[in-house]
Amino acid sequence: MVPGFDEADRPALLAALEYQRASVRSIVDGLSEEDWHTSVVPSGWTPAGLVTHLGGAERHWTCDVILADDPGHPFDEDFGDEPYDPDAPFVIDWASSKVLTYYRDQARQTDQMLAVTALDAAPRGRHGTAAGDQPMSVREIVLHLIEETAAHSGHLEIARELLDGKTRLGLR
Repeated sequence: MVPGFDEADRPALLAALEYQRASVRSIVDGLSEEDWHTSVVPSGWTPAGLVTHLGGAERHWTCDVILADDPGHPFDEDFGDEPYDPDAPFVIDWASSKVLTYYRDQARQTDQMLAVTALDAAPRGRHGTAAGDQPMSVREIVLHLIEETAAHSGHLEIARELLDGKTRLGLR
């Protein structure tokens, strides 16, 4: 267990996660369809790819790591059979409405799972292959999801400014 935290912190942790998700949605709201699929950074990711990555990260951490069970998903056929490549840029050719539906669906599944899982529970699955990489509790995973969503929210804010000049769209 992370020192200083207990189940009483659940509402604050889940609210922080939802706040970061809402910030992501706020930043991309009103972005043109063309800009959803335009990269403005040397690594090549697009807003559509990054938001899809955030949905995939929630799915990975909740289904693969916390539950060790991925029940399948209606979007699975769209991803194909290619193994995950951590060095590939985050790009996808989905329409922005589909990207947002996927992201919201993954968030809803995460919220449903977290509503019935103790924060100090040990994950049943594994992340990656290195033994030292493994989170010790669901709480650590929630904290990681908050951190990852916040970091990528900042990336999206920068991309939005470079794409259409709009700033201060995040909730912070």
